[in-house]
Parts: sequence; structure tokens; C-alpha cells
Amino acid sequence: MAEQPVVRLRQVVKTYDDDGLQVTAVAGVTFDIPQQRFSMIVGPSGSGKTTLLNLIGCIDIATSGTIEVRGQDVGRLGDNALTDFRARNIGFIFQNFNLMPVLSAYENVEYPLLLLGLSPRQRRERAMAMLEAVELADKAKHRPNQLSGGQKQRVAIARALVKGPAIVLADEPTANLDSHTGAAIIELMRQVQRDHDATFIFSTHDDHLISQAAETFAIRDGLLVEHRSGAAS
Repeated sequence: MAEQPVVRLRQVVKTYDDDGLQVTAVAGVTFDIPQQRFSMIVGPSGSGKTTLLNLIGCIDIATSGTIEVRGQDVGRLGDNALTDFRARNIGFIFQNFNLMPVLSAYENVEYPLLLLGLSPRQRRERAMAMLEAVELADKAKHRPNQLSGGQKQRVAIARALVKGPAIVLADEPTANLDSHTGAAIIELMRQVQRDHDATFIFSTHDDHLISQAAETFAIRDGLLVEHRSGAAS
């Protein structure tokens, strides 16, 4: 029996109102994303790939069509249920890191666990374990302005993974890094993906990152124009 996909999109449309003008960002997309692999959504700026990532991440709601994440039709969830589902199932990594500047590296990583109601001891054990996994335990007390770009992205990866999400969404995660640091971050993400059996879904322009893809979904003008499967695992 074939393994169920972690994400299923069926005729997904997303339109926005731009000062009275209807703009279609996603125009009827259908595809499945398999579990526990590196999948890439690629395309030029304005193609709709970040919108798709936001729809999969339950940050945005489709105008029409259905999106199932881990078997759940997320369009049927109310606001509170959707927030809870996102908190428990999905981690996010952003190109601008999105770390809280007033918090230390440790506190940034710990923060998602506060939303899950874990005890202080549980939070500390899990946050420090993730900082060790990204080789930043010695920077636990440093604030973001005391870290390099690569170190900030490592903190962001630890924050995304600390709650043990089934899915990690990464929007241009290497865009603000030099090529050497970007390559190190890609290898780190591959390692934690293997160690934690997580599904990574990226939007990216980075050719090096794209070369690591097990699945590639090419988007143009809100449409799926190509799907390539079976490269890196």
C-alpha cells in the first residue's frame, strides 16, 4: 500500500483583493507532497510559491479547493483549531530569520514550547537538545544581534524543530547567507531531517538547495508547470 502524502492539494485557488482588483496568486493547483523528504516549490518572483507555502502552513486560507495536511482538511477548521493544529504540526524557517531580538537564542528556541504548555524542565531539556543539535549550545545566552547570519539561521532551525513537527516549511532559508554558510545550513537541514523524520518543504531560488530536492514542484503564474521526482532523498 502506498504511503499517504503528508500534504494533498486539490484545485487550490487563492485570490487577493488589491484595491478593488482581484489578483490570482494560485490558480487551481493540484499535487501531493510525500512524507519525510526534501520537497521544493520553485519559480520566479511573483509565481505564487510563497503563497502556496503559506496555504500549506495554515497561515492563509484557500479561496477554493481543498488542502489536506496530515490527513486533516484544514479548510474545515475554525480559527482556534487551525492555530492549535499549526502549533502542533508545523515549524517555520524564514529567510529573515524572524528571531525575537529581545530574547536570547535559548529563549527564541524555547518560545514555541510555551504555546504547548510544557513544564519548565521539559522546555529546557528540549530547547538545549536542539541548540546542541545545531551546534550552538555555547551561544544559548546570546541575543540575535550577537550572532552571525549563519548562527541566526541555525537558531531558527532549532526553533522550528524543537516541538517535533511533522512538517517544516522554509521560505528562501538560504537567501540572506553567503554560499559557504548556505551550503552548511543545507547540510544541517538534511541531517536534522534524517534524524527527526520530518518533511521539509521549501520555496527557493537557490540552485544548490534545489539540487538536494527529492521532489520539485515548479510554479509559474500560479500554476504547476512541472513536477520532478526521485532525485536526492
